Amino acid sequence: MQRRDFFKQLGAVAAVAAISPAISFADEAKKLSGPNDLSYKAAVDAITGGKGAEESSKVNLKVPEIAENGAVVPVTVEVESPMTDSDYVKSIHILATKNANTRCIDVHLTPSNGKAMFATRIKLGGTQDVATVVALSDGTFLTATQNVKVTIGGCG
Repeated sequence: MQRRDFFKQLGAVAAVAAISPAISFADEAKKLSGPNDLSYKAAVDAITGGKGAEESSKVNLKVPEIAENGAVVPVTVEVESPMTDSDYVKSIHILATKNANTRCIDVHLTPSNGKAMFATRIKLGGTQDVATVVALSDGTFLTATQNVKVTIGGCG
């Protein structure tokens, strides 16, 4: 065996040895769910304490039907509420039903806000429903849902 051939084979063996563990770790990482992974149902149960939320026309969820880029999808939530000390929106939660971590944004409000409204941008990993769960001061929960078709993926 010549010296050059020996070093070529040694380099090939070293490269395979270095890549093999990385490939096996990548496969394991896909199987494991992270500490923030939460299904849509589990997220709604966590927000509502297991009570669930009822569809309401008082909640106006504005999301584009087709998002050209899943990394920056605009979302606006407006809730019809008097925002008085006795009757107000306590929080607005925006959820992406098929992302690994369903919860995107949680916003807490007080009567001092004057209007129950919030606008932001979220990331969507693909075509899915975007939902909002609204907590009212009387302990009830309202929801609205809209499907968004994503043409370019944003995140998983």
